[in-house]
Amino acid sequence: MSSSFGSIFKISTWGESHGVGVGVVIDGCPARLPLCTEQIQLELNRRRPGQSDIVTPRNEEDSVEILSGVVDGMTTGTPIALSVRNKDHRSAAYDEMQHTYRPSHADFCYDAKYGIRAWAGGGRASARETIGRVAAGAVAKAIIHALCPNLEVVAWVQQIHNTVCPIQPHEVQAAVVESNVVRTADAATAETMANAIRTARSRGDSLGGIVACTIRNCPVGLGDPVFDKLEATLAHAMMSIPACKGFEVGSGFAAPNYTGIEHNDAFYMEGDRVRTKTNHSGGIQGGISNGEDINMRLAFKPTATLMVEQDTVNDAHEEVRLRGKGRHDACVLPRAVPIVEAMAYIVLADHLLKQRTTVLHPFS
Repeated sequence: MSSSFGSIFKISTWGESHGVGVGVVIDGCPARLPLCTEQIQLELNRRRPGQSDIVTPRNEEDSVEILSGVVDGMTTGTPIALSVRNKDHRSAAYDEMQHTYRPSHADFCYDAKYGIRAWAGGGRASARETIGRVAAGAVAKAIIHALCPNLEVVAWVQQIHNTVCPIQPHEVQAAVVESNVVRTADAATAETMANAIRTARSRGDSLGGIVACTIRNCPVGLGDPVFDKLEATLAHAMMSIPACKGFEVGSGFAAPNYTGIEHNDAFYMEGDRVRTKTNHSGGIQGGISNGEDINMRLAFKPTATLMVEQDTVNDAHEEVRLRGKGRHDACVLPRAVPIVEAMAYIVLADHLLKQRTTVLHPFS
């Protein structure tokens, strides 16, 4: 079962939702990088459950512990192991799911593939696995800020169900995103979205939507031709996030609506810098960053666990009915924002470190 991602900056997440704990091992982090628990905890606090009335009430502090790879606030260049203990898991709520497959969950597929699964809380299929990603993302962010101080990754909830945030990517401010419980880029839209989530929760239903992400001040030259194109590794990273069902860069699925003349990004000179007049490419051409903003969008499905009865089957292949139990998000998007940012930082750190080992000239 693959639990690793990356080539030079490589992460391996571990642990189950209702096990002793979860975490990550990071290999390839350079030595002498300033790193402390507080940097990692700051990002985990954005992802943790129980932070508002529109997310799961599971009460976890998600306190991180650095087990290895850091001495006196500096990385040593050896593997960094980060651990978070599970403290508020209630496995009894999943007793019925031990033999019954939840609709649109991984239960059936895990059983069919492996013949065994950690049924309490969904095991590795649970979004609690993403704690390791967010922790690793904090380390990747520290690497990037050391190499490219001006690079910024900002994600936000662009849409929940049929409510769309009108703010354009170049206008989004991280402070505004973090100022509301939905993590959208517009305060007025935030309340409408939050109320929609509350309404769905009250009827045992759930909502999906879109998380948008922009990467600003990315250096030119990240990404490799053919299989490791920058958008390909970003897509791999983002589509591995639980509940993510769609990904696009730049014009994405709107590209067929343009002609070639309309879609091409014409080059021009801004001082000694090559720029593009438009950005339909989303900051990536030929699989390599061109220095413009990298704009992405991710589609997330509605949460699969519903507090209403649904048709399903059990592991004896009998047709039965099942009502969801336990504590769950009625909409995963507000807590997905820091996960998206973390995966973007992990991809960028990997490409930055790869670029430093393969190209003689410095970044432009």
